[in-house]
Amino acid sequence: MTDAPAPTESKTGALAPLRIAIFRALWIAVLVSNIGSWMQTVGAQWLLVDEKASPVVIALVQTASSMPVLLLGIPAGVLAEFINRRRLLIGVQSFQVLAGVVLTVLTALGEMSPALLLVMTFLIGAASAIQLPAYQALVPEIVPRAMIRDAAGLSSVGVNIARAIGPAVAGLIIAHAGIPLVFAINAATFLAFLLVLVAWRDYRPVPNRPEPFMDATRAGIRYIRNAPVMMQILLQLALFMIPANALWALLPVVASEHLKLEANGYGLLLAALGVGSVGGAFLLPAIRKVLDTSHIVLIASVVFGAVMVALVLVSDLWIVIPLLVVGGIAWIGVVIALNGTTQAFLPAWVRARGLSVYQLVLFGCTAAGAAAFGAVATALGATNTMWVAGVLTILTAARLLWRPLPSTDLDRTASVLPLSDLPTELATPDEATEDRPVVVSVRYHVPEERRGEFTALMPLLRSSRLRTGAATWSLLEDPGRPGTFVELFTVRSWREHVSQHAGRQTGYDESLIERAHALSIDPPVIAHLLEVPVDSGRGGGVRR
Repeated sequence: MTDAPAPTESKTGALAPLRIAIFRALWIAVLVSNIGSWMQTVGAQWLLVDEKASPVVIALVQTASSMPVLLLGIPAGVLAEFINRRRLLIGVQSFQVLAGVVLTVLTALGEMSPALLLVMTFLIGAASAIQLPAYQALVPEIVPRAMIRDAAGLSSVGVNIARAIGPAVAGLIIAHAGIPLVFAINAATFLAFLLVLVAWRDYRPVPNRPEPFMDATRAGIRYIRNAPVMMQILLQLALFMIPANALWALLPVVASEHLKLEANGYGLLLAALGVGSVGGAFLLPAIRKVLDTSHIVLIASVVFGAVMVALVLVSDLWIVIPLLVVGGIAWIGVVIALNGTTQAFLPAWVRARGLSVYQLVLFGCTAAGAAAFGAVATALGATNTMWVAGVLTILTAARLLWRPLPSTDLDRTASVLPLSDLPTELATPDEATEDRPVVVSVRYHVPEERRGEFTALMPLLRSSRLRTGAATWSLLEDPGRPGTFVELFTVRSWREHVSQHAGRQTGYDESLIERAHALSIDPPVIAHLLEVPVDSGRGGGVRR
């Protein structure tokens, strides 16, 4: 399998990324795999319904599939940053094929207890947790930047086509052939994705500077913590996901108890949500032309919450199905808006790690929401819990009225900055140098009339330094020399400081540095100081 030349960036649109051969092949493979995953979800939940399990146990299927992201999400992002992503995906898919076969055989033999089912679901979820950041970080490597949001939208379309097809097919198979066949088909879909990855032989990983695992982990977390755009996106994602996931977690109980449906009827409800999600994905490019991300998330969240409330107020299937179609449109509006913005915003050097944090919040809140509302449903009943969750979803969306998401219209292109005032050989440090901490000082001489502009700029520059590698930052003023400021920041190792200059800056970061330098009367004086190890317990001096 070889990749076709990427289309020009001007040819954008909801389907534009599918013109790229390898994206199209991977998208189809993931679609098939997602169909199998939804079939397995329906099979697992209905197996528990047949076993007369409590609502909280049924809801724990969602928790078991999502919880691994809490444990593995950030390490998975670090792995995806520095390991060949294709090989990583091949290993993960091989494990999922094996797990799928074991699940099928044990179920067919009648040895699948509720506890064992949750364990197997957890293991398959663990593989997915490792896979997600690696796969999502591949997308910006194989599509032009202008298509990243459309590619993210197509990925969500694939998930929701699977949601439309998988549950309906699973319901029919369960009714006529039993749950083991559903699990067997899921294992086969893992195998299909594996074969596509094996056939993709011309993948060339993006070059990167190797970093120790813990250093890379700290750098990823530090970037997210000091990127206000990402913090706002993650907060809004969490506020939506926790109550909204009550719909997915409790829908089988609502279908069985409130709507009096069997497995095929439950599949029909999930299919309605999936159809709405697919339709919403195709509507979103046009909606983005008139609404920004904040307004899309606000409106879609309110609509989704209203659908949750309405769902338990009616019992007519032919009213419920259109409601769920609308709910699917609203769901995909929130998911694509936030995910596409995240993928477009993150710079290449930290993209996999940033996406792993995004997935950590997404699936962590899915697990927490499913478990919490499953427990509430045990006490209050599924229908009462559903409308409470719907009201909470609407209330959390209202936050955007006074705190909209910040703009992401920033220059995200990579920018290489010179290492000033240093011997050239230190740009490639030796083993004795690379682990030594470094202190960087930048001395500015700012005229009094520009003092306010300078001090207003410094918080933005502080965030930039911390995002790209600084561990601490401070701004000092020389009281004996009015207008003389010293920007002081530390980096944990000289190796990381070289990376800070060689690949972590973006055009936006560079613009902040240029603005700060322009406010100085004289060119800023930059010094790089390496820490000198001192053994305080030895030497010829008097010890006190």
